[in-house]
Amino acid sequence: MENKGKVYILGGGSGDFELLTLKGKRYLEEADCVIYDRLVNDIILQFINPKAEKIYLGKKNTEGGLIQEKINKTLVEKALSGKNVVRLKGGDPFVFGRGGEEIEELIKNEVKFEIVPGITSAISVPEYAGIPVTHRGIAKSFHVFTGMTAKNNTYHNFENMAKLEGTLIFLMGVKNLGLISKKLIENGKNSKTPVAIVENGTTGQQRVTEGCLENIEAIAKKNDIKPPAVIIIGKVVNKRRKYRWFEDKPLYGKTILVTREKRLGEEFCRKIETKGGKAILLPMIKLESNMENFLYKDLKKYKALMFNSPNGVKFFFDSLDDMRKLGNIKIGVVGDRTREELEKYKIKADIMPENYLGMELAREMTKITKKGEKILIITSDVSPLKEKELKSQFNREFEILYAYKNRPLKVEKSNLLEKISQTDYITFFSSSAVENFIKCLKNDVFSLKNTKIVSIGPSTTKKIKNIWEGDIMQPSIYKGDEMIKTICKD
Repeated sequence: MENKGKVYILGGGSGDFELLTLKGKRYLEEADCVIYDRLVNDIILQFINPKAEKIYLGKKNTEGGLIQEKINKTLVEKALSGKNVVRLKGGDPFVFGRGGEEIEELIKNEVKFEIVPGITSAISVPEYAGIPVTHRGIAKSFHVFTGMTAKNNTYHNFENMAKLEGTLIFLMGVKNLGLISKKLIENGKNSKTPVAIVENGTTGQQRVTEGCLENIEAIAKKNDIKPPAVIIIGKVVNKRRKYRWFEDKPLYGKTILVTREKRLGEEFCRKIETKGGKAILLPMIKLESNMENFLYKDLKKYKALMFNSPNGVKFFFDSLDDMRKLGNIKIGVVGDRTREELEKYKIKADIMPENYLGMELAREMTKITKKGEKILIITSDVSPLKEKELKSQFNREFEILYAYKNRPLKVEKSNLLEKISQTDYITFFSSSAVENFIKCLKNDVFSLKNTKIVSIGPSTTKKIKNIWEGDIMQPSIYKGDEMIKTICKD
């Protein structure tokens, strides 16, 4: 078939989304179809071509055969239909990633392929725990083993393994931890050899448990260690006391629920994870363009434009076919994030208030307009701004353009409660998100008792206070970055 597609076997790295390679990101952006598994950070999925078909074929580390067979067949099927397919895996495709099995199936069906290396957890996870896999004078080599084995195969040759002087690293070994430690000791490995187990490595939920060969099984049971986890055995583990760094990140160990709409919510989640936290995106609202009936030729009637949000900027300019229709019109923005969005279209704002509020922006607009001149406000259909009130207060002809519609998203109460139970902080960016959040909870505010609430600003805070008597954290500057700073300080 001349119209065959190509398959890219791509390693997505381990946990931290920024461990994805630039090449991997590019292929995701160009893909027609992406097949991914459970160990891929959700944030990496944001880089996938919006038009691409996304297929989840995840499996736990105790599963394999039947699901792997389905993955192999799906790769071939999609490639033969003419699609360029990315097989997105956690870690590296060839480090216990079964990439070779998938390639065998592609070769059998004469499908072209490329391999894109990923950063394996065998190296990255120890490093995030402050453990070097090699170190001068301590370990001249490191050896990576699977902690499990295919059915009917004999297990490792522990006699030879125990003689190795380098660092021993086991992936997928939690289930067989007792066997591994016991056999190494029986075959001559010093029972006092240091051991570290790193769960959920390179993520905000990373947890490190230390011990030695003779006691690590008991410690692991006491700490209820769960996969995914990497086991590191060797003297290099002692370096962790000096080299640990990831746990010192300001949001390490904290999980933050983000209720913002998808586009800006994804951006906010990325910022949380760069600070060492775990972000859960659960949008409460969906935004839809409402620009289909606006006539851009009418812009000449207005002296100035007033943008109340980054989304207003996006929806307005994405529908504008010719920038020259703006002419010499003045532009005001409500805050830094809205200004930054405007600058993506190569336009500088003329004015921005110190306090990021719609009424304050309206007041500032009087500095760049004259009495009686027309100002067009670009906002959402749930904006609290009223034309009549603005006209009487500022002596300008304000007109409102509802550039986008704000729609609630249905989230099942059970799903929401599950997310809340995992969460240290819940962030709200709008009154509409708060309203829908409580509606989806069916007014069960008691479920929030162990969680801290963070609000973007006064109007959102006011809405939260209507239903919540607990403390509400709010930054003095009403922007997302300041919310993160507020959480870090807390």
